[in-house]
Amino acid sequence: MNMIKGIFIILLFYFVGQLISYLISGFVPGSIIGMLLLFLCLHLKFIRSDNVSTVADAFTKNMAVFFIPAGVGLMGSFGLLSKFWYSILIVCSVSTALVIIVVALIQQYMENHRTNHKKR
Repeated sequence: MNMIKGIFIILLFYFVGQLISYLISGFVPGSIIGMLLLFLCLHLKFIRSDNVSTVADAFTKNMAVFFIPAGVGLMGSFGLLSKFWYSILIVCSVSTALVIIVVALIQQYMENHRTNHKKR
């Protein structure tokens, strides 16, 4: 019964996110909005994590299945990708470096913030 409840909760947030995305003309993907709403509800303890943990574990263990459609889509666009591979490589490298730098700065800030609170 817990698995059905978890699937229902996750799908509910997915569909709410899709609805909100539709209402804002698809500016942000519905799956992202739904995931953020689910995160907020879990963080604010509106939903107990026990309700979705079983389904989340199952999804995490089988995550490779979710990458198959993306891989097939990439292979379908091979001609376009091979035409612009150099630009794609540069964009991926720069964005990866920026993400690493931002995460490092945030992590450093949070560690300093935590040590300052422990000293008090």
